[in-house]
Amino acid sequence: MMDRKKELKMQYKQMKPDMGLIVVRPKSGNKFFLQATQNLKGFMNRIIFQLDTGRHPNRELQKAWQELGKNNFMVEVLEKLEYDEDESKTDYSDELALLELEWREKLLAQGLEPYVK
Repeated sequence: MMDRKKELKMQYKQMKPDMGLIVVRPKSGNKFFLQATQNLKGFMNRIIFQLDTGRHPNRELQKAWQELGKNNFMVEVLEKLEYDEDESKTDYSDELALLELEWREKLLAQGLEPYVK
């Protein structure tokens, strides 16, 4: 039994979830919420859950979600960040922050405005 537990733990540590950027935008309008994450699927589920339950930390986004309704928003992966060839690298915070900054500038250049907290 202990061997199986160790094996599962090792498999978990070797998992590499997709990482990158998530954007939440109303289908009509010029606002956006951008977030970098090391686990796209998990974080996307978290954002939707928070918005559905009225607990998202960005109050402006939360208010718009409640007023416009879930069906009037897009929650999508904007870009995925690939893992390094270097297997020992585990922290991608800097790369994700840079990617988020680049996309924020692109979205602002398109005339979009970020939701403010």
